Amino acid sequence: MTIDQYKLKTDPYYQPLGSEVTHFEAAYQDRMPMMLKGPTGCGKTRFIEHMAYRLDKPLITVSCHEDMTASDLVGRYLLDSSGTTWHDGPLTLAVRFGAICYLDEIVEARQDTTVVIHSLTDDRRVLPLEKKNEVIKAHEDFQVVISYNPGYQSILKDLKESTKQRFAAIDFGYPDAVTEAKIISHEANIDVGLAATLVTIAERSRNLKGHGLEEGASTRMLIYAGKLISRGISITEACQLALVVPITDDPELRDSLSAAIAACA
Repeated sequence: MTIDQYKLKTDPYYQPLGSEVTHFEAAYQDRMPMMLKGPTGCGKTRFIEHMAYRLDKPLITVSCHEDMTASDLVGRYLLDSSGTTWHDGPLTLAVRFGAICYLDEIVEARQDTTVVIHSLTDDRRVLPLEKKNEVIKAHEDFQVVISYNPGYQSILKDLKESTKQRFAAIDFGYPDAVTEAKIISHEANIDVGLAATLVTIAERSRNLKGHGLEEGASTRMLIYAGKLISRGISITEACQLALVVPITDDPELRDSLSAAIAACA
């Protein structure tokens, strides 16, 4: 296994929303730790995939969750036919060989797990492996990137201030209507006019944020709806499957969303 297997073979489609590409490239020149902030499904992961391809760097992605331990990131000893052998975790692989390590939805991980990245996000750029009694100096190409959804923060789930202040950050949101329709049309292979109708429906759902919905329909959900439509499902049924049912179980909210779909379809 080589680090090159983590290089993307094709450039993922990404439609810039502003100066985020230029800003990230500037930050990468100093291997600056970066935070991508924005709602679920707005394109944060696609952006970092595009940047890894653009920079020709390996990308190691970790989907964070509440049961993840520090050992899941740095590695552990495992038994095999020859005895006990150390196996690097994804973070350690990135540090050793110079990849971009992307910690997706880092707020889902426990705070006692995420502190392991602190020594990599200041001028030390080292990763202590306590179980191996080893300290790894980060490869010159290594960069750590995290994604963070501010809408999910709470007393129990939020980044420590000492973690936040170690990163520069780029804000992401949903694209403007024209750009979002263009993205959906490309990804779902549907007419741009039909994609624009899906965006109008999504905007109705986003207006309900804070009024029963934690978040409205994401760009990702609209792409799912578009793909269903491209397979012959009606727009009403596709929106029910991809938008309404996943985001709420409340009968009144479902009725409101269904009415919005009927008005636009």
